[in-house]
Amino acid sequence: MKLGMFMMPLHPLDRIPAQTLREDREAIILADELGFHDAFVGEHLTDRAENVTSSLIFLSSLIPVTKQIKLASGTCNLSHMHPVLIANHVAMFDQLAEGRFIFGVSPGALPTDAEALGILKEDRSKLFVEAIDVILAIWDGEAPYDIDLPDNRFKVSTRSTMRLEIGMGHMAKPYQNRRPEIVGTVVAPNSKGVVAMGQRDFHPLSANFLLSSWVKTHWDQYAEGKRLAGQVANVSDWRVARSIFVADDEHTARKYGREDTNSPYRFYHKQMRTKLQKRIEVFKESPDQSDESITLDYVMDRLHIGGTVDSVVDQILALREVTGDFGELVYANMDWVDPALAKRSMVLMAEQVMPRVNAAIKS
Repeated sequence: MKLGMFMMPLHPLDRIPAQTLREDREAIILADELGFHDAFVGEHLTDRAENVTSSLIFLSSLIPVTKQIKLASGTCNLSHMHPVLIANHVAMFDQLAEGRFIFGVSPGALPTDAEALGILKEDRSKLFVEAIDVILAIWDGEAPYDIDLPDNRFKVSTRSTMRLEIGMGHMAKPYQNRRPEIVGTVVAPNSKGVVAMGQRDFHPLSANFLLSSWVKTHWDQYAEGKRLAGQVANVSDWRVARSIFVADDEHTARKYGREDTNSPYRFYHKQMRTKLQKRIEVFKESPDQSDESITLDYVMDRLHIGGTVDSVVDQILALREVTGDFGELVYANMDWVDPALAKRSMVLMAEQVMPRVNAAIKS
């Protein structure tokens, strides 16, 4: 099982963006040194807490200061820009990173982003499908482009103005053969979108704010999509994200990871509990469970993994018993209230927890 990282990121509203951006960069540089496989970074336009407005701009600053970690958009919100822009920006990033890139995609879920862009009443899922179809057609095609797909609002051509003999009219290609790995974050129980991912050879990342019992459903749906495409699903393509804090002692794990009022983990889950109020079913163990029962402590009891190395190893193995096997555990990075404790957690996770988890899986 590989170890990856995901950050929304999510910070207290009173923090200075220059500082939190610097810390988030430091987290990925450390992850690279510790051998993390990849690092996914989200983006939003209208959220002070989630203050990366472009994952590609943020990640581009990490290309020259990291060596092996794959840099991943987590995600590019495809409803926010014309697909010609996204296709060319991503292709250039992949060239700059010399293939050390994963293309994480989503429709874009934040309603204030949609309102600011004037697309609040649009079907953003349909926009997403139309955009990804055009992006792939650009990468698969050659100039002159005449992309006119059925039931797709985006029509792309360079035919009438091209000067191919001097290079004018061509669009950028990714460094990786045909395209980068494409990953979609799954945030809903029994998501039908996972079937489509399997059919299109996109890879699922199950969100860290979804109950383990619902995460389990994603594999069956992904495998069904692969079956419909005449292929066999491979568990190495499935990522599962979790909120994890590892400490040298239980007291620190309990206080910093949960009980202190300034705990970054408590802040994170409180934010998510509030932001997902209209989708509160993601926290429920059954559809008939009352909304009132979804307290902050209830959420943390079910979604947060924390403790000493021994305890965290046991909790990860218990998670795997519920979900079944998966290929990568994605560590959700939090605000660095205490940088020393945040870094120590990452070190313990990479150097002690994961080797023991993998040894237990092999045995």
